[in-house]
Amino acid sequence: MVEVWTERYRPDTLDGIVNHKHVIQRLKAFVKDESLPHLLFTGPAGTGKSASATAIAKDLFGDMWKNNVLELNASDTRGINIIRNQVKDFARSKSVGDVPFKIIVLDEADALTPEAQHALRRTMENYTETARFILICNYSSKIIDPIRSRCSIFRFPRLSKEDASGLMEKICKEEGVGYDDSGLDAIFSVTRGDLRKSINLLQSVSATDKEVTEDVVYEISSQAKPQAIETMLKKALDGKFTESKDRLQELLLEKGISGMDVIKEIHRQIYDLDIDEKRKIRIIEKMGDYEFRLDEGADEQIQLEALLAQFAIS
Repeated sequence: MVEVWTERYRPDTLDGIVNHKHVIQRLKAFVKDESLPHLLFTGPAGTGKSASATAIAKDLFGDMWKNNVLELNASDTRGINIIRNQVKDFARSKSVGDVPFKIIVLDEADALTPEAQHALRRTMENYTETARFILICNYSSKIIDPIRSRCSIFRFPRLSKEDASGLMEKICKEEGVGYDDSGLDAIFSVTRGDLRKSINLLQSVSATDKEVTEDVVYEISSQAKPQAIETMLKKALDGKFTESKDRLQELLLEKGISGMDVIKEIHRQIYDLDIDEKRKIRIIEKMGDYEFRLDEGADEQIQLEALLAQFAIS
């Protein structure tokens, strides 16, 4: 059975977390003093939030960490009963070992219902002596104010290209996978700093080809090369609608690129175009309309051809 690389390269300690040095320094201080407050980790997917929570537990409890940690995915257990029963029962029991508290990790906490969050607030208040909570979410605004006020908030930004590519190089060397810089750049372009997605994509590419190259990365990820989108976009803006439409059909029909991925890549490139600012504003306004139509289930080819037509006459 092939081991999943995201688990193999999951850091065991806070020292293994990539980037976020200012965050890790503060967390290390909490661990050293065994004075952990309730924590709220927020930020995009794949930036190290869950890994940091696990690393804290391992640094605190050592080999006994699994006995002192309750990990729940709040998106699967959203209701109030899970807080009243499983979380409350675990929080009221004493820890195993010298550390005077246990840790309860609630991943995707922003999926908890408002009722569950209010029940969680009471549990956090009543069992502070025996339990610490680490709440993990993508959107802290969906966490009620009484919980946020009880937590020390840590924001995890997306990884930089330098840090993400550095880890990809390390994994390639340890796994004996060939690579070139354009291949690693393509992985970053596709994943946009999501480290979990980057490692999964790297493993998929390595299973298909002996070397990580730009062409293989875009083929495996079913993403369009930025150059292909740029060519299509410029032809539309130059009024060459038919040529632009042909490029679009090649992306959608021959390469199997999704319409939503096409429109997101267009959005990334709009700001670098050498065109009038007012024209950019009109284009972005149109893109918002067509992105919404695609999200509502409209036909990709028709909508994107209509969008290119709007570019041509803008």
